[in-house]
Amino acid sequence: MIRTQRLAAGVCALLAALAAGLAFPVAASAGEPTGEATPKVDLVLDVSGSMRTRDIDGGTRMAAAKQAFNEVLDATPEEVQLGIRTLGANYAGNDQKTGCKDTAQLYPVSTLDRTEAKTAVATLSPTGWTPIGPALLKAADDLEGGDGSKRIVLISDGEDTCAPLDPCEVAREIAAKGIGMTIDTLGLVPNTKMRKQLSCIAEATGGTYTSVEHTDELTDKVNQLVDRAADPVVTPVATEGAAQCTDAPTLKSGLYTDREEFGQARWYRVEVMAGQELRASVSVAADRSVNPDYGTLLRAVTVHGREIVRGEAAGNGRTDVASTGLRYAKPERDDDDSDKPAPETVCLQVTNSFSASSGVKTTPGLPLELTVDVVDGPSHSSDVASFGLGRGWWLLGALVLVGFLAGLLWGWVSRWRIAVWRTN
Repeated sequence: MIRTQRLAAGVCALLAALAAGLAFPVAASAGEPTGEATPKVDLVLDVSGSMRTRDIDGGTRMAAAKQAFNEVLDATPEEVQLGIRTLGANYAGNDQKTGCKDTAQLYPVSTLDRTEAKTAVATLSPTGWTPIGPALLKAADDLEGGDGSKRIVLISDGEDTCAPLDPCEVAREIAAKGIGMTIDTLGLVPNTKMRKQLSCIAEATGGTYTSVEHTDELTDKVNQLVDRAADPVVTPVATEGAAQCTDAPTLKSGLYTDREEFGQARWYRVEVMAGQELRASVSVAADRSVNPDYGTLLRAVTVHGREIVRGEAAGNGRTDVASTGLRYAKPERDDDDSDKPAPETVCLQVTNSFSASSGVKTTPGLPLELTVDVVDGPSHSSDVASFGLGRGWWLLGALVLVGFLAGLLWGWVSRWRIAVWRTN
């Protein structure tokens, strides 16, 4: 009997949880996916002399890359414009200045002609230096224009040999442009130094780093990244916050990117009409080495400086992103004034407490991503304080009552059956 009663109670709890989930208001999207725009991918391949090494499935690294590229070209979605850029493919000399300019567009970013692209890949032979930084700068130029997603996929078997142009700094400069370009990196038979550099490049733009030691792994990962470029995305809009609210840009619903110096405050303005609700969230990422114990603060403030609501988050070094959010519902007007009421200007302040490790550059600022969503608010102000359930309280209450009555009925039936069994 105890077991059956526990089962009934568990069912009731599950129904209550489902009711709570159904009752939560659905947040409107912060921007529309740019599914109609054409996604672009530039595959950047290291063709330096070290690619002759025979340590991938019994063959050379170059042979593995060619095989993977041929399979990727066959599987590339029709809607993706794809190009191929090389680094270290043409200059075999010892002059570093010349070798560090050795990057070329093997196949332009365009609608894919698979036969032509495969023919171009077949001509490659390991040759020279490893100018990763210059190649990334040129690849970013290859992808200019258009509103679709832009992705650079870098495949290399060694670290950059063209210092002092640091490829990690190049990646940060690309991210700072706010053009929504992602760099993914793949390391062939990686060592510690190369892994660190390629990881830094990827992290600076929100991309991924993967180590690869087999041909099928390389094929699968590149295919995955090309397919990901075809997925609909929301393209963030670059903005620049101000040092005070009076000078801040006015933002509408959407996704925005900015840069924020260590310990700096950035201000933005949002117009909220009576009966609307402001939902905002922010993420500040550490794209370089920082000290542990940091946090991010997001405040909604009136133009007169009175704080309305705040959201805050703290970190201790386990993750390199600190995110938080807030909600503010402006109540409906009670008067019958036919004139359209003026919107309220809400000032959003973003502050971070990241601090740079010794010797780490503080510029450009840390990448910041801000989502602003202004939607129709709840019908009653009490809904906002009801744990986000809104008018779903009545459904939750009804289910709880039904569960309680069902439990009582089940218990009574169980006791009756036991009593009959004892009598017989």
